[in-house]
Amino acid sequence: MAAPIDHALLPETATVADDGGLLVGGVRLTDLADTYGTPLFVYDEAHLRARCREAVAAFPGGVYYATKAFLCGAMARLAHEEGMRLDVASGGELGLALRAGVPAADLLLHGNNKSTEELREALAAGVGRIVVDSFDEIDRLEGLVADGLRRPAALVRVTPGVEAHTHDYVSTGQEDSKFGFGLRDGAAERAVARLRAPGSPVDLVGLHVHIGSQIFRTDSFARAMEVIAPFVRSCGLPELNIGGGLGVAYVEGETTERIPAWGARVAEACRALGIDATVSAEPGRVIAASAAVTLYTVGTVKDIPGVRTYVAVDGGMIDNPRPALYGSEYEAFLPRAVGADRPRAVRVVGKHCESGDVLLHEAAVPADLAVGDVLATPVTGAYGFAMGSNYNRMPRPAVVFVADGRARLVVRRETDADLLRTDALLGDG
Repeated sequence: MAAPIDHALLPETATVADDGGLLVGGVRLTDLADTYGTPLFVYDEAHLRARCREAVAAFPGGVYYATKAFLCGAMARLAHEEGMRLDVASGGELGLALRAGVPAADLLLHGNNKSTEELREALAAGVGRIVVDSFDEIDRLEGLVADGLRRPAALVRVTPGVEAHTHDYVSTGQEDSKFGFGLRDGAAERAVARLRAPGSPVDLVGLHVHIGSQIFRTDSFARAMEVIAPFVRSCGLPELNIGGGLGVAYVEGETTERIPAWGARVAEACRALGIDATVSAEPGRVIAASAAVTLYTVGTVKDIPGVRTYVAVDGGMIDNPRPALYGSEYEAFLPRAVGADRPRAVRVVGKHCESGDVLLHEAAVPADLAVGDVLATPVTGAYGFAMGSNYNRMPRPAVVFVADGRARLVVRRETDADLLRTDALLGDG
């Protein structure tokens, strides 16, 4: 008999009504499903703000919200209002952040293959930092500065050769990586020398290191500091950005440290290793993931005797591709009865034409789950909406923020007209 959903997996303001229904931000989830339809992303605004404030306090040298985790205009403004700068990794993310009113000086541009046009846009806007990732990028920057664009402040991304304990697809600090300049093969040293030479296209202000994502063990960050410390000291640059990657608990039984502990561990390691650079970080998942739940409507319950029961919902891999990409696991519950036991074992699947369209491989749900029920998956605030697609020509879900008993639509649901707009034959664009 599976117990009710662990409230530690729910957004910070989650409460249970007298009738057993779940409220987030003072708003009943089933009411949101009725008003906005499903699938629907519901974000707890107070939760988001609390995590942003923790990050700002944990990294007084500066902290950037990693927008790749979840980005819309409302999120960009919220993070900046709470004192965070923003890390953007494409022209699209850059443009959205600027349109949301975030000053260019508070933006940092990432990317392992920044195009000439993306770099041109960043330099013209006056972004605060560019993280240089390759020698080809240096060539492009030289050409742009020679054409009259301003020299940007920059950091060199260093690949330290540290293997984090996480999925291969989200490991970035090992030697075999598409990101950054290798430390052991001397590429990082050569990059720093080139960017410090007379005529350099940038004002080199620091180093950047990122070892991966969804990391539970903070000793991975300390180990990265140990590996990179001699190089940091030898360069003598004023800034060090240690990236992001702190993990979150997605299912019952998982545990992870909080942002304050992460910041303290990094600061302690830097002190012990004689690193006196100003340290910044780039949290994303840990800001957004646990702040949201996704609501679906059950459309089909298919029992195959002796095999399994499939519960099909009206979303799937287009709104949460992580299970298909990484084998990620989630929990599920019924918002109408959040305290109910969950004795029934099912596989929750989407409505897309793929056998791999699985949201929960082994889900525990209440015994009375039925067609028409609203089913919720928690901890879906990062890399769901952000990685969404229109596979099978399905529109992407809406996003609402809830706070103080009110809901506000921050991203409307796509329509069939939206999907046709860029079609040269059928659309209007």
